[in-house]
Amino acid sequence: MSTDTAAPMGLFERYLSVWVGLCIATGVGLGVVLPSLFESIARIEYASVNLVIAVFIWVMIYPMMVNVDFASLKDVGKKPKGLCITLVVNWLIKPFTMAALGVFFFEYLFAGWVDPQTAKEYIAGMILLGVAPCTAMVFVWSQLVRGDANYTLVQVSINDIIMVFAFAPIAALLLGVTDIVVPWETLVLSVVLYVVIPLAAGYMTRRVLNGAGNDERIGHFTAKVKPFSIMGLLATVVLLFGFQAQTILDKPMVIALIAIPLMIQSYGIFVLAYGWGYLWRVPFTTAAPAALIGTSNFFELAVAVAISLFGLNSGAALATVVGVLVEVPVMLSLVALSNRTRQYFA
Repeated sequence: MSTDTAAPMGLFERYLSVWVGLCIATGVGLGVVLPSLFESIARIEYASVNLVIAVFIWVMIYPMMVNVDFASLKDVGKKPKGLCITLVVNWLIKPFTMAALGVFFFEYLFAGWVDPQTAKEYIAGMILLGVAPCTAMVFVWSQLVRGDANYTLVQVSINDIIMVFAFAPIAALLLGVTDIVVPWETLVLSVVLYVVIPLAAGYMTRRVLNGAGNDERIGHFTAKVKPFSIMGLLATVVLLFGFQAQTILDKPMVIALIAIPLMIQSYGIFVLAYGWGYLWRVPFTTAAPAALIGTSNFFELAVAVAISLFGLNSGAALATVVGVLVEVPVMLSLVALSNRTRQYFA
């Protein structure tokens, strides 16, 4: 990655919302036509973890974890302001504002349109999105604003390490505050399955590939496995919306209701982080990626944990998948805003 020129987005990244939309339609259609198929898939589980979904999510997450370079942590002391913004926004602000927005919209503003139990599940899905900072797409956003690629790698690496220890406690705290009972064992198991194991596998793969000190082997490997990651994401969306088909047909406005607070959260967090970077006189190549990292979500992890905690047919799982649909167009608009305001930074 170059800090001087922005690498173009690939076909998948550029039209991610389109692919997700098509998969939503496909999933709903198949869920109506072949309900018995999805019922059979739902029964393939162990310890409340659906094995089919688990395989797809591991396929999604693993290539991202190969890109995490632990060696970059030696640069943690360089440019501390950008890292401070990212960490404070991701772990001290964003989870709590997401929970607050979820409660406000689904327990008060939308209370007449959603039954209380379903509202709690939507709130839970939003909380899980808020507690999972983005890992993979961050590199795309950083390239598009011509950010400091090496510093972005440092921020992502540190966030991933913190996520191993902080995701479960913060999620359990916020889910408890919103009166949703969550078994700690299931939450910790989800973190181990979808963060610790893929991160360890990515680390070992990176060590093997980089044994001769040649980073090109890592890039070549991730380019080869990326199509599988894409297929894993799209297959997960098809399955989730297949399980939710009848609910969506009965309540077509539900996706819009979930999207509204998610969009408010995204734009609000970006304004906070980006404005902080401007007032703190952080260089644009650091401030813009820091704000974008704080805004985007690790929706793959959120989807996986929502399924483990609440089930494939839950409102929580649906809310996390809506996050996939909302994120890309929102993030592209924020990239455009960043590039247009570059001249205001030192």
